Amino acid sequence: MTVTVVHGTVGSPLGELLLVGEESATAPGGVALVSLSVPGQKGGAVVEDGWRCAPEAFGAVAEQLRAYFAGELTRFDVEFAGGGSDFQRRVWGALEGLEYGETVSYGEIATRIGMSPGAGVRAVGTAIGRNPLLVVRPCHRVIGADGALRGYAGGLERKQALLELEGALVA
Repeated sequence: MTVTVVHGTVGSPLGELLLVGEESATAPGGVALVSLSVPGQKGGAVVEDGWRCAPEAFGAVAEQLRAYFAGELTRFDVEFAGGGSDFQRRVWGALEGLEYGETVSYGEIATRIGMSPGAGVRAVGTAIGRNPLLVVRPCHRVIGADGALRGYAGGLERKQALLELEGALVA
């Protein structure tokens, strides 16, 4: 079975977001989200030959993003396509359980998935760094144990902006 990959963009306070999805009969708009990237993102998606430009397929996601950035939405309802290793999916599942405005440490994520907070921090950080769904899978809510902002593929200034939007940091 051939999978059709589609892409589109949506403007945001973080810059133009690149949305990539796979056509899916069960997803809203007929597309399961594979990636949401910000400009200049480390490891972010890049449009490839053979992908179909279909911004209309991301209407529901785009509307949720607009509401989030307007401070009107605190939880996304988006169908994600599969991907990642078993371990990455466990870490990403823990991210999806974080509440709007909540921050946790990398060690806390390790504990939530049944790992030692000390030994698991590096592996958790690596898995979080490979999260292909910035903003909608809220990896920006994970901070250092000392409360400092650490690693964000979209840049620490964007992480700070997202946490300020959610009220987790005071500007």
